[in-house]
Amino acid sequence: MKSMTGFGRATARTERYEITAEVHSVNHRFLETSVRLPRSFSYLEEKLKEQVQQKISRGKVEVTLTMQTIGAKSTVVEINHDVVTAYLQAVAAENALLRESGFRRNQIMLGTAADALPLSTLLRIPDAFQVQQVADDPDVIWNEVQPVMAEALQQFVAMRETEGKRLADDVAFHLDRLAEMTDAVEKLVPETVQQYYEKLYRKITELLGDRTVDESRLVTEAAVVAEKIAVDEELVRLRSHIAQFRVFLTSTEPVGRKMDFLVQELNREVNTTGSKSQHLEITKLVVDMKSEIEKIREQIQNIE
Repeated sequence: MKSMTGFGRATARTERYEITAEVHSVNHRFLETSVRLPRSFSYLEEKLKEQVQQKISRGKVEVTLTMQTIGAKSTVVEINHDVVTAYLQAVAAENALLRESGFRRNQIMLGTAADALPLSTLLRIPDAFQVQQVADDPDVIWNEVQPVMAEALQQFVAMRETEGKRLADDVAFHLDRLAEMTDAVEKLVPETVQQYYEKLYRKITELLGDRTVDESRLVTEAAVVAEKIAVDEELVRLRSHIAQFRVFLTSTEPVGRKMDFLVQELNREVNTTGSKSQHLEITKLVVDMKSEIEKIREQIQNIE
């Protein structure tokens, strides 16, 4: 049995990224998964959701994935040879014009001087460098992310199982209490019929005075009442539901929805028992039984 609340976190470093995956969830009627990740890695969203669905069947799950770049390995800087060549050609043309006119001031000589173009000069040339981002291979990235996500999910599921064990123990305790009260009700039912018979006998005796009371008539009347207040079937179904609940507590499959339905059936049988009862002690027990069922209902809202 697993709780629907949990948290898991895992981190790993690859050649280019520090990857962190976090998974946490809260109660929800069905499985609802949302993923938060960098926009440039949005193609991973569906794969992450599929990975969650393989481990989780119910709950509102939020996955957070961060991809922190290590160093500047994702960026490549190259010299734009076309731009630099164009500038050098323009300078060469200007030098030729200056020589023809006889001016030599501010000349930039070509040849060996151009081959040794200082870096400071190169950096001042607009668009002399091209900055490009290295494209990520989606398959490579997924192969790096998948094990990190798997580890986070493993921690997440382990936490849900631990919490689920606590929930199972608490539900089992309330089921034991409910079973004890069911036995107590069963013992009180014959007493209810006897009390009704004695009460009816006293009233008829007071009304008839010295006249003889028809015992057979009283027995028949008591039998009719006993039939009306009989809760044998309700108690049998109650025990059956309690036994089924205990089976669910040891199940390896998600049972939250089944438990939710079974709680409704428990409540139905207890309400019927209370409506039929004319015994004060049974009425008190029914109130306590409904309290135990409500405690079970609150706990199973957290069960997957």
